[in-house]
Amino acid sequence: MTKTYNNLYPDIYDFHNIYNAYIKAQKGKRYKNEVLKFKMNLEGNIIEIQNELIYKTFESGRYREFKIYEPKERIIMALPFKDRVVHHALCNVIEPIFENRFIYDSYACRPGKGTHAAADRTTEFLRITTNKWDKVYCLKSDVKKYFYNIDHNILKRIIRKKIVCSDTLWLVDKIIDSTAEAGEINPVGIPIGNLTSQLFANVYLNELDYFIKHDLRAKYYIRYMDDFIILHHDKRLLWYFLQEIRDFLDRKLNLELNGKTSVFPINQGINFVGYRIWPTHRLLRKSSIKRIKRGLKKLQKDFNDGKIPLKKVEATIMSWLGHCKHADTYRIRKKVLGEIE
Repeated sequence: MTKTYNNLYPDIYDFHNIYNAYIKAQKGKRYKNEVLKFKMNLEGNIIEIQNELIYKTFESGRYREFKIYEPKERIIMALPFKDRVVHHALCNVIEPIFENRFIYDSYACRPGKGTHAAADRTTEFLRITTNKWDKVYCLKSDVKKYFYNIDHNILKRIIRKKIVCSDTLWLVDKIIDSTAEAGEINPVGIPIGNLTSQLFANVYLNELDYFIKHDLRAKYYIRYMDDFIILHHDKRLLWYFLQEIRDFLDRKLNLELNGKTSVFPINQGINFVGYRIWPTHRLLRKSSIKRIKRGLKKLQKDFNDGKIPLKKVEATIMSWLGHCKHADTYRIRKKVLGEIE
């Protein structure tokens, strides 16, 4: 029988939990106006949140929308700082419940995981499978417009498999439906940008993980958010897996796969988590190289025009070099950095 969790709500509105949520929420944003304003009356604001949760008067604030264009165009929805504190307070309590159930090879937005760990695991799987089989194929796919198509009602049902605390579920539902239109019968989509959205997105596709690992028994499977790969020597079996996955997503999660889904031999490399990966080496994606070149040119222009400080340019370069060090990039690093005047 699946273990369920009750009586969680007092832990969520606990003063120390909300304070810890504030510490997490302000990380990297300490000098923003709304954070400084919140800090000026820190104890009073924490008590206000606590009371709104206790008496269930909490209402989500208004979202601020903006677009980002790298690596692709997406709409980001940002909540006021107070809401972000509430989301951290909720995740502090419920995230460990779901984290214990996630499969090992799910790598997005989880402690000790991330793109570099996913790339390392892909290399490990490639080396194992190429030693095991003469020919290896890869099924690679991703979910079409994933965040925008998550079904609220299905997500709530999945969460209720583990959490039965009605007060906690009230807050969960409040956050899930914060972007729904009034009276909408079957709302879909969760905002990219919310901390809770990262958790909910993993919870939702954990259903797919279990289907692939336990029903299809695919051993060499890795997922990073809505992107996933499966390795096998039998190309026909991978095409069979693909049809089963499509059917499962349609029946159980009301999702569909992107049209770019393919099955291919691994000798052409696997484009995954920002790298082109082979058993013997790893390169940066060509699109990533073009993107950093464009980004550095813009940074250089903004710096020369006095729009940004030198430390922002340095931080961007160091971040990119950190990404580069996980691949064979000596020549490309030398070339890209050599173009900076």
